Amino acid sequence: MPTSLIWKLALGLVLGGTIFLSILVRAPRRSSPREDLRGMLLGALALYLVGLFASFTHHAVVAAVVYATGIALSAFAAWLSRGSDPRRPHPDSDDNSTGPRGPDGPEDEPLLDWASFEREFRAYADRHERGPART
Repeated sequence: MPTSLIWKLALGLVLGGTIFLSILVRAPRRSSPREDLRGMLLGALALYLVGLFASFTHHAVVAAVVYATGIALSAFAAWLSRGSDPRRPHPDSDDNSTGPRGPDGPEDEPLLDWASFEREFRAYADRHERGPART
């Protein structure tokens, strides 16, 4: 089997695996901002255009590398877009309510008030404290 065919098959398997991983791997907790995803997809389109130009100028290796990078970037953007943001309602949902809101502040602030959780947990543990186990 020629070496070039082996490389083409390996590249095809790696890219196919990348696409399937973007579908099968658990989605991130939060989706990326739409502007970032748009930028990634525009970058992938730019890579496809560069690959097309490299194909027309008979630079097959450069074209393959640039196409592969564009495909991997598209798959990564697809994976990032699968995340959910509990602060933003899903566009397909019929519910018009915004659901539970987190604490006021920047968007990256956690939804759980850890200090309050710790106080309540310690109070609960103090109320339900057991003595040593008897044998």
